[in-house]
Amino acid sequence: MPFGNLLDFLIYIPAILIGITFHEFAHGFVAYRLGDPTPKDQGRLTLNPVAHLDPLGTLLLLFAHFGWAKPVQVNPYYFEGDKRRGMMIVSLAGPFMNVVLAYLGALLLGLALRQTIPINDIMLKFLSDLVQINLILAAFNLIPVPPLDGSKILAGILPRESANFIYRMEQYGPLILMLLIVTGLSQNIFGPIVKFLAMIIFTATGIPYSY
Repeated sequence: MPFGNLLDFLIYIPAILIGITFHEFAHGFVAYRLGDPTPKDQGRLTLNPVAHLDPLGTLLLLFAHFGWAKPVQVNPYYFEGDKRRGMMIVSLAGPFMNVVLAYLGALLLGLALRQTIPINDIMLKFLSDLVQINLILAAFNLIPVPPLDGSKILAGILPRESANFIYRMEQYGPLILMLLIVTGLSQNIFGPIVKFLAMIIFTATGIPYSY
């Protein structure tokens, strides 16, 4: 998402902050609802972006379009019932929240494009950024490589033996992920997910599909 001018950059900032803040809040809220007090104890059950920002990750998000938020700490031993299933649900909550935000943004964008609601160019650009950013955040986090959410979601679906293999890969996950990003292979993985989600959301909200 290259910036054409300073205004584009200033519009991008609140869009990315909303995306990552709601993503991390969703993880913490679902974990708390499942019985884990850790997110609440660490002050993560808030929509204040400051509570969720990692300084280096935020700078990279703003200027390199790749970065990270402060991960929500979760202790599955507090979960009632199946711990592995609980972790899968918590992990799914973040990308799901991004899909919801993308849908809401697209819904407003569709109304604006049909001139159903009054809107100026700045808000139009903001909504467009909000949709695009949240689609990318959802899709990227669904890559099944630790420490991304997709790895824990996959571990919750697979048989326990296969899930244990994924857990053992966690120590190598960041290195594998970095290699995927540097080589550009990560885009080959999450790109089709972005297109699939965009097709569903744009169709549902009446926006011409153009991804």
